[in-house]
Amino acid sequence: MVMSKIIKNIQTELKNRSDEKVKESSQRFFKEEIKVYGVKAAIVHKIAKENFKLIKDKPKLEIFKLCEELLQSGYTEEALIAYDWSYFIRKKYEPTDFLIFEKWVDTYITNWATCDTLCNHTIGTFIVMYPNYLNDLIKWTQSENRWKKRAAAVSLIVPARRGHFINEILKIADLLLLDKDDMVQKGYGWMLKEASKVNQKEIFNFVISKKATMPRTALRYAIEKLPNELRTEAMKKNN
Repeated sequence: MVMSKIIKNIQTELKNRSDEKVKESSQRFFKEEIKVYGVKAAIVHKIAKENFKLIKDKPKLEIFKLCEELLQSGYTEEALIAYDWSYFIRKKYEPTDFLIFEKWVDTYITNWATCDTLCNHTIGTFIVMYPNYLNDLIKWTQSENRWKKRAAAVSLIVPARRGHFINEILKIADLLLLDKDDMVQKGYGWMLKEASKVNQKEIFNFVISKKATMPRTALRYAIEKLPNELRTEAMKKNN
């Protein structure tokens, strides 16, 4: 099948599966205006899997090119399919792919759903494979792009659950600590929460040392999985 035809078939299927109620309810989860067909996430991921079978034997860069074609539409559902595809070929990742993923963050990420889908899976897996790029994630904390700052944190969600990269996690949280954007606060708070499942002491000590200045939104996220007595201690107002 001609590659451009695959994209057109996906777009046609998304239009056919769109639901006005889903479209209306989707917007409630976002502060910014989003461009959606109105297709449930489970259906979108199913469409991604079914169509990936048609391209799975293609060269990696050709698949990335198709991903970019989907991303250019601006539709959230097409972005989710693109990021699913980029994750499906994770065994083929090479160090130079980081530049492609960073370009996608810079150019196409416009809401938390697309940010988290790309970062949790594709970029998180890449970082585990090539941890030398942790320094690049740390640099993202200095971006003026709110989604790139969130990406610095949420790319480490899965590694954090496994107990990896605790020093870098604490460094990223520290660099983002006073950010006023609630999407950034929730992002690094979520990263700390996941890290607390394995590195409870380190996360608790970090929160206690920063709680005088840490925004309450980030604090609440960070301590959510701590035992009750530690959560109570963390929430106490400083005298």
